[in-house]
Amino acid sequence: MPLQSDTIAAISTPPGPGAIGILRLSGRSAVRIAVQCFKPLGPKSLPEHSPRSLVYGSLLDSGGQPIDRVLCTYSLSPSSYTGEDTAEFHCHGSPMVLSLGLEALFAAGARQAGPGEFTRRAFLNGRLDLAQAEAVGDLLEARSREGARHAAGQLAGALSRRIGVIYSALVDVMAHFHAVLDYPDEDIDPFRLEELDHALRVQAEELSALLSTCGRGKLLRNGVPCAIVGRPNAGKSSLLNAMLGWERAIVTDVPGTTRDTVEERCELEGVPLRLIDTAGLRDTNDPVEKLGVERSRKAMEEAGLIFAVVDMSADLTAEDREMLQAVEETGKPWIFVASKKDLVKNSRSIGLVGGDTPSVEVSALTGEGLDELGKLVADLFPREETVPYGQLLTNTRQEEAAGRALGAVRRAREALEAGFTPDALLTDVEEALSALGELTGQSVREDVTNRIFSKFCVGK
Repeated sequence: MPLQSDTIAAISTPPGPGAIGILRLSGRSAVRIAVQCFKPLGPKSLPEHSPRSLVYGSLLDSGGQPIDRVLCTYSLSPSSYTGEDTAEFHCHGSPMVLSLGLEALFAAGARQAGPGEFTRRAFLNGRLDLAQAEAVGDLLEARSREGARHAAGQLAGALSRRIGVIYSALVDVMAHFHAVLDYPDEDIDPFRLEELDHALRVQAEELSALLSTCGRGKLLRNGVPCAIVGRPNAGKSSLLNAMLGWERAIVTDVPGTTRDTVEERCELEGVPLRLIDTAGLRDTNDPVEKLGVERSRKAMEEAGLIFAVVDMSADLTAEDREMLQAVEETGKPWIFVASKKDLVKNSRSIGLVGGDTPSVEVSALTGEGLDELGKLVADLFPREETVPYGQLLTNTRQEEAAGRALGAVRRAREALEAGFTPDALLTDVEEALSALGELTGQSVREDVTNRIFSKFCVGK
């Protein structure tokens, strides 16, 4: 990574026309460059205004010609997002205006920021720890209300504080032992074995509880892969469109219209779903449709939830029965969805599946039954009411580090029970501390941080 003495600039709003576009600067020369490229309309220069106030004026190109009427604001180190001097221009959201403005910032001495470089500088300057930095990415990509709330809580430091309590307790164990071993003549209470075992047991329980949150955290971050399966023309694509609220998949009366998987995201009762509309499951000699059926079966095998769709306006077919049996054999959570309810007066789905299987009758045309379907999904993936927002592990990196910390603490307890001297346990405790440090970035390798921030958009 380039030295932080340079000043970076980027467009921080999505590409394309919009109401507002933002240019962002960070670095030692941020305010100087902002002054060079901005002319306030009032009598005071930009530095004469208070930091974080909005100043109205003109954004200038490298020749001093106006590009746009904008609002400019600046912040001084260390009281900024990155911990450095920063400045922002709030422009009209014209791609050409933003491009010309960025060229002017480059001409004044800034360089193009890399992916996630603003947030990376915030991490390197101690404004955010690594868990909070990852939460920035989670918040930007949140696909559900619950996901956004948890990302916001993690950004506010909820997960970091939970990890910090465990880390501090293990540091106390280390510090006391070193004090006893290094200063035997001092009046320091020696650790009794039962006290040490209690301290390690409590932190092992805390780590185990933390680790158990990862499933829910990944669900909120990534969404539940939900395969919509059934025979051709059972109403799968219509169900997908109804849940999305717009016509994503082509729907016709011709069986086999969908020949490939179609993926979209939605939220049902707070549960984010990655919906996968699949080709109809049936035996076919059509090579294209056959490939689609193979992909449907693969999607069903990899799903975290399955909607098994049957047309309740028609008699149950052998293909329906084969599909239901295949779904049952996956062992995955699934919901029996009887579609096209608007075409029948009386229920025809009663008794088609076992009493323990969640089932619902829906009409994609009228929307009837969709609320009930959402409630069934929420029952299968309930919110963990006991876990405050932001205290969930949300990715594999965090899960792996927490798992190593838990394993190290458990090994320390096992060694203690086996009769090893307490000082021999310090290696395991140190390993646990190192793993916890990776969660917050205290002891993380540079290649790991490079990988994390490379996934961020430029300008964040």
